Amino acid sequence: MDILWKRIELPDFGVSNDMPEIPKEIYKKRANELYKRAEKNWVIVYGDREHFANLHYLTEFDPRFEEAVLVLGPDDKRYLLVGNEGFMYKSVAKLDAEVILYQSFSLLGQDRSKSPKLTEILKNIGLSKGDTVGVCGWKYAEKETKEDFTEFYAPAFLIDSIKYVIGDEQAIQDVTSILMHPTKGLRAYNELEQIVAFEWAAARASKALLKIVRSTQVGISEFEAVSKMGYAGEPLTTYVMYASGKGKIVGLRSPSSKIIEKGDAIFTAFGYRGGLSARGGLAEKEHEQFLEQWAIPYYKGIVTWYETVRVGSVGGEVYERVLDVMEQGGLRPALNPGHLTGTDEWLHTPFRPGSKEKISSGMAIQCDIIPEPMPEGINLNCEDSLIIADQHLREELEAKYPKVWNRIKARQDFMRNQLGINLSDDILPTSATPGYYAPLFLSPNYALVSNI
Repeated sequence: MDILWKRIELPDFGVSNDMPEIPKEIYKKRANELYKRAEKNWVIVYGDREHFANLHYLTEFDPRFEEAVLVLGPDDKRYLLVGNEGFMYKSVAKLDAEVILYQSFSLLGQDRSKSPKLTEILKNIGLSKGDTVGVCGWKYAEKETKEDFTEFYAPAFLIDSIKYVIGDEQAIQDVTSILMHPTKGLRAYNELEQIVAFEWAAARASKALLKIVRSTQVGISEFEAVSKMGYAGEPLTTYVMYASGKGKIVGLRSPSSKIIEKGDAIFTAFGYRGGLSARGGLAEKEHEQFLEQWAIPYYKGIVTWYETVRVGSVGGEVYERVLDVMEQGGLRPALNPGHLTGTDEWLHTPFRPGSKEKISSGMAIQCDIIPEPMPEGINLNCEDSLIIADQHLREELEAKYPKVWNRIKARQDFMRNQLGINLSDDILPTSATPGYYAPLFLSPNYALVSNI
């Protein structure tokens, strides 16, 4: 595989200014399916400001300052337990559920005199001795690290309250995998309406990131570079990241008042709900050694990933293929080469050593290859989001959302005809910078391309 660094005009694929809406009936269907699969009398879903995605998936309600709990019960009983400020915010919920004020979810010092204890609320809505309860936390234990007791990634006070009411700790089971398993989880597969919403988010996030990259100049601060993104208030999955310097780059840090200098390594990233983009490189106009020794070997891994992933690809085989190509240049993925994404940036991943899990239609995926080892003063990154879609899903998208389809088709054509990436029809790029990697930030119109 030959990789060239050349001037490439990145087209403006367009973005939608109208934020897509998910219909109420989809939330009802999701909640009903979770309850059915759990096979328990009750299912309790926990959420908070950081761990909101499962709750949001079922209700479109996301706690802003507090915790919240969704309770699903027999005969379509639905209850949403929220704190003081959540009670003010309750109207955004699209799942038909009775909203109950539980003030201990509120911040310290706020009024707690108007609501019963959690155990009393659970009893009042119908939980009782002998019931079985499934709990959804923000992740679940897998066999490699599983403890000798039942683990719940949810607060102990919630588990203790459930146990107190039903009287049997063994009757509480973690059911988070029903939502979050990489191939069996409900959230691994996205309805057409959700795909359209994710395309909206990914396109806008990546276009904003492109503005940051193209605004990066020697002599300005990190704050000033980031200020050019044109943020319009879109819901974030991550905070905005920007780091520059000639030493070790801490890519996860927020921008600062540091002045960008020539030769600095740079990393920048952030995501809206449904799509994250990231770029890393050098603050240089030309740097042949950096390109040959670092950027080109890395980009070969990116190209390999895009040319390997499709409906039916096996996660472990994609991992090994990318690893083999990157190792030829002295690199390897620091984490997983790609993962499922959603309203949270990282849902789960089938791209792991030995995985037999297959990529399927309807998955939202992020091409996310963080390379190692990285010496001080070097940074590489090219992350973008996409949807996996079989022919049936593609035809449905084209018929119902032709503007979205036309943007996706233009991105596919660009990746094939301008970047030289042999992309499967199954990959629907949702980024405004699909596979476009300009590793020298002071030459943002010069990108790496495959010359096979």
